[in-house]
Amino acid sequence: MNESVIDEVVRDTAGRLVVHRHADVVAVADDPEAFSNAASSHLQVPNGLDGPEHAAARRLLDTFFTPDELVPLAPVLEALAAGLVDEAGADPFDAVEVGARYAVRAQSAWLGWSAALEPELLDWVAENRAATRSGDRAWTARVAARFDAIVRGLLEARRGSVAGDDVTSRLMAQRDASGRAWSDEEVVSILRNWTGGDLSSLALCAGVVVHWLAEHPEHQHHLRDAPDPALDAAIDEILRIDDPFVSNRRVATRATVVGGCPVAAGEHVVLDWRRANRDPQVVGDPDVYDPEANAPHNLVYGTGPHVCPGRGLATLELRVLVRRLLCAGTLVLDRSAPAQRESAPVAGFRTVPVRVVRGTPQ
Repeated sequence: MNESVIDEVVRDTAGRLVVHRHADVVAVADDPEAFSNAASSHLQVPNGLDGPEHAAARRLLDTFFTPDELVPLAPVLEALAAGLVDEAGADPFDAVEVGARYAVRAQSAWLGWSAALEPELLDWVAENRAATRSGDRAWTARVAARFDAIVRGLLEARRGSVAGDDVTSRLMAQRDASGRAWSDEEVVSILRNWTGGDLSSLALCAGVVVHWLAEHPEHQHHLRDAPDPALDAAIDEILRIDDPFVSNRRVATRATVVGGCPVAAGEHVVLDWRRANRDPQVVGDPDVYDPEANAPHNLVYGTGPHVCPGRGLATLELRVLVRRLLCAGTLVLDRSAPAQRESAPVAGFRTVPVRVVRGTPQ
């Protein structure tokens, strides 16, 4: 595809308008009155809510992602990352698989879930990616129901025990200004939003970042010693270049126009984050690595009122894992087993075989 030219109108196989120019994606995402986030037939809290209802839910749920909340998690994540990197040793390993294991352990530690759940959650991550890749809606629905059943079991176990101080218990005990608690259905939806997608997402992000660093070893040494904000900016830029988050949907609440194309009320619009992040009208050559210049335009975590609430957590998790890998040595791709790309509609890598050459990176 010639990325120097972006077609004004693109429709997918379902006939939906695909918005892919950066300016148009931002315009739609920033206008929840004209484009509703309630695009799914399933309950989605908070991302499927709009207006005051969405704002109220975010005020409650964003309290779990404040810097003060995340500070105590950092040493836990560092220990988890160190353990995984030590397990890998000098042998080749799959960065995506390591990312999945790290995601499961990190999210379980954050939410207060038992480590005994790891095999089941890892199996779920693998099946979820396969189902998404297949495009089989019935399979995808079964995978979603499987995750919901895992969460409901965790809620039931907590209901019959002394209230804990972990994030899951606190979420169950949370009340809004009127004193109303989240229903079980809402708690399941929230935890699905926080965890179900993030387990696969973090694995995909780890694969993209590790692959890029191995292909660009000249950046490894200075990023290893970089301050946290600089490493965070570098990771964000790598993810902009090769965004593993493909798209989201919106529903037009009224007849309008997007990018010169008429959109009818009730019509679904697809926001193509991946192409928007590589829009040459905004970032010039989309493959040029320039964290400082491209940061204001980066849409990896979305934009507008529905911007990802867990950005701070994801940033911390990725920073800890990437720094631990860089401190262990030099990341080198295993050329005997080439990295494999994911299949649409998933982006990123399916596998990234890599090894760490131990010693101080040069």
